Amino acid sequence: MKVAGRHTFTKTILLSWSLTTVQMDSNSRSRQDRDDRPTKETVPIIPRVVLADDQKEMLRAIVLALRDEFRVVGTAENGTEAIDITTRLCPDVLVLDICMPVENGLTAAYHLRDLGSKTKVIFLTVNHDPEFVEAAMSAGALGYVLKQSLAAELVPAIWSAMHGNVFISPSIHLY
Repeated sequence: MKVAGRHTFTKTILLSWSLTTVQMDSNSRSRQDRDDRPTKETVPIIPRVVLADDQKEMLRAIVLALRDEFRVVGTAENGTEAIDITTRLCPDVLVLDICMPVENGLTAAYHLRDLGSKTKVIFLTVNHDPEFVEAAMSAGALGYVLKQSLAAELVPAIWSAMHGNVFISPSIHLY
């Protein structure tokens, strides 16, 4: 219940912020000419997201789940592609599976962190083991969502990460 309430509150704030932004847009530089990386104080109106999962059906399901609130700007089917797309497009959020071919999601997240990427990472996985959660957080992730909870938890997890907060699926028991 808290997550849903916080999510609704966030949407209200963003709506009022977007109205102010539209009025100020004529006096400001374009988005391409400035660094619009979100901070706790400012969040893009429509965050840009890259998805990485080795299952095409899952990628389609994630796109459908996010289409009303986020702009999916790219997809990858392995960790190496995720690193490449993320470094080229600089999305606000990367939604990443752990178990992927070529390079797994944890390795990709560590690599992006070591490159100094500002993209926020959220893991979407079937792995509910607390050790995987700890590894994901050590790699710099701000979210850890179970695939079985995709419909209910991924959108709130992304908004939470956009505000610099950590989201872990409530069904995961850390200890």
